Amino acid sequence: MEDVATGPVSDLLTVLTGPRRIGKSVALLDTAAALCARMDVDPRQVIHLPCDGMRDRDLRRSLTLGRELTRSVDTEGARRRVWLLDEVSTLPGWSAVLKAARDGTAFGDDTVVATGSRWAPDEDVEGNLMAGRAGTTAGRRHRLALPMSFRDFLAATRPDVALPATVHPGALQDPSVADALAQVAFDVDAYDLAWQDYLTCGGFPRAVAEHTRTGAVSDPYLRDLAAWLRRDVDPDASAESVPAILSELAARSSSPLSVTNTASTLGFASRTSFEARLRRLVSAFAALSCERRDDDDRRVVGAQAKLYLTDPVLAWLPSRLRAGLPEPDMTRLTESVIAVALARAIDSLEEGRWTSGDTIAYARTLSGGEIDLAPIRLPTPAGVVTSVPVEAKWVDQGWRAEAKTIDGKYGRGILATKSVLDTTGPVWAVPAPLVALLLA
Repeated sequence: MEDVATGPVSDLLTVLTGPRRIGKSVALLDTAAALCARMDVDPRQVIHLPCDGMRDRDLRRSLTLGRELTRSVDTEGARRRVWLLDEVSTLPGWSAVLKAARDGTAFGDDTVVATGSRWAPDEDVEGNLMAGRAGTTAGRRHRLALPMSFRDFLAATRPDVALPATVHPGALQDPSVADALAQVAFDVDAYDLAWQDYLTCGGFPRAVAEHTRTGAVSDPYLRDLAAWLRRDVDPDASAESVPAILSELAARSSSPLSVTNTASTLGFASRTSFEARLRRLVSAFAALSCERRDDDDRRVVGAQAKLYLTDPVLAWLPSRLRAGLPEPDMTRLTESVIAVALARAIDSLEEGRWTSGDTIAYARTLSGGEIDLAPIRLPTPAGVVTSVPVEAKWVDQGWRAEAKTIDGKYGRGILATKSVLDTTGPVWAVPAPLVALLLA
């Protein structure tokens, strides 16, 4: 939010989304404090409004009251406001309320930041707020606040470890990348140990702090995360419902998800009711869908999708809170983290792709083999390119046999290994933590 905190007060409208417990509210309060400390901003221009639990009429009235209660700031002429609307997405119809205010009142000339922890598919945010109503000021309209990436984790916990520069997903096998990897090859073991720590605690800020301080994420914080998911995903079910769902998804994340079989395993009365939970997981930014695409980068209609949990700690939550549920597999966690890193990179190139479910994909070979992360068409200043395909195997040896599938399909690609680094052939072996660092 630095551009809002330090830039001119304009007609910018931006939507900040991401899971709960990630720090969106803190970001808004920090932005408010920075604005109020500026000499060119009157504190009466800044309106912070917690919206969780409101109804649409409450929001409409609050927008009217906010301007009325700050009228004194307009004694020398109308001045723009900065509206910081926290957790507004919990309110059904919120984007339509903001649209009406942007179209018909002075609210349309104000800076507006709206945050939310859900991205409901029936809420037309794009049509209501991004089609000509997001303001004329340059700036990213839709922003994601996600758990700390592996790069963020390293910077916070191991500032002495080198961080290779990120690269475009289509440039992962450029010669300059091979040179950059060679420069950090001596420290592969340090990256591997840090990676295992990250796969254990994930990137939620409090989880990282607790793991760094005590070596583990606390049960109270895991219960806090479980309470969030139960509220947003399955509020009417028993307490063990969400851990059971997360455990099953983590175990099946490396393969296309059979919704019917998984629903039966979990004891859901129907496929439809289980699908509703999956949609809520995705809309709450707890899971990421990976659909199958063909060689022309088109979705394969009717094909099963893979589903990745968006943070490793969500995969550990079941075994920590419910006796008898298995611990997650490190290889599957590795694939999930790299998939999320690629999705973040794609969304940073074209905003809105994450929330529209248009980031990562997997592919099939003629023999029925599977490529974890297939090439995706992406923009560059020179035109459209495709991302480098990636397979996650997290192996220490025998990687060339594992690389045959991706080599036979594309004649290029990266195999994300545990600690092997080899950039001499058409398929590179690159340690998984370095792949994640190159992406995000």
